[in-house]
Amino acid sequence: MLKLLKKEFTLCMHPTGYIMLLGALLVLIPGYPYPVSCFYMGLAIYFICLTARENHDASYTLTLPVSREDAVRARIRMACCLEAALLVLIGLMILLKQAIGNTPNPAGLDAGVALIGDCCITFAIFNMVFFPGYYRDINKPGKAFFLASVAVFAWVALVVVATYTIPFFRDVLDQPDPAFMSDKLLFTLGGLVLFVAGTALAENRSARRFAQVDLSL
Repeated sequence: MLKLLKKEFTLCMHPTGYIMLLGALLVLIPGYPYPVSCFYMGLAIYFICLTARENHDASYTLTLPVSREDAVRARIRMACCLEAALLVLIGLMILLKQAIGNTPNPAGLDAGVALIGDCCITFAIFNMVFFPGYYRDINKPGKAFFLASVAVFAWVALVVVATYTIPFFRDVLDQPDPAFMSDKLLFTLGGLVLFVAGTALAENRSARRFAQVDLSL
């Protein structure tokens, strides 16, 4: 798996995979829906899959002594590495924003601990929708990305509305740190669990679907 990951980063990585890490800087913008930075990373993952299609990466990979399942897991885990890196950078931007003066965010959760959990859930939704759709037909990544984008923006919009209408979001999660820190940490932990479990589910579903794909078409 480590060799496959090295191959993914060496041969399949698109420049946007690194460029979109700068999306963490969006946390410093007042009045911005911060989880949109996760969407930008999803866009980079789409470009990676699109580039792999143009380079016939799947046909090449399966000439190596690896299974289709391993090929799927390597691609998804490379994506998870990028997502995890963005989460870390978002965390650092949250600390920076709190150091220089954090202001309330009218477009979703404030820059705080709960935002990390929100971003974890956003990535979980993207992975669960995009990868199984992509590995249904690797020649049509655009369709999978469209469906994943709709799901991600539906969640982002839901959270924005929730910060005005749902008491738990409005009165607990959307309050400045360190208020209600135990609740925020539990929410973030739940988001992380969903990210890990959802991505594992996406891996399994994707591997099963890719096993049925006829690459000769």
